[in-house]
Amino acid sequence: MKKKRKAFVTVIMAACMTLAGCTEANKVSYNVSEEADNFNVLRRFAVINSRTDKVEFEVIGAFSLDAADNEKISIICEMEDGTYKKHIIGLNENTMYVIEDLGGAKVNKYKYEVNYIPESIVPFTVTEKE
Repeated sequence: MKKKRKAFVTVIMAACMTLAGCTEANKVSYNVSEEADNFNVLRRFAVINSRTDKVEFEVIGAFSLDAADNEKISIICEMEDGTYKKHIIGLNENTMYVIEDLGGAKVNKYKYEVNYIPESIVPFTVTEKE
């Protein structure tokens, strides 16, 4: 009987330790990622050539990102008419990518922009159509 009780207490303690590891920052990070994947966050995605320090590809807008594969990244943008556009970006040892959160809660989820920029990042202005 003591062994069963000891095992039960050990399991309860392990469960408590696991739940204690779930911090508020983890919850917020998860929620922000979910909002971004649901096209609710305005972001900038840039692929940078690490040898030349130049931006080679850029997407600005509300998009969903799949970076599960180390060799490619898929970006899906939702269009105003309910259709979707998918961009697949190949990566190699000379490239890296950066995702910058530009948004807030009030964004036009149908606005997005794709730029191929071999020189550098050019400043931009985001405007909403009324």
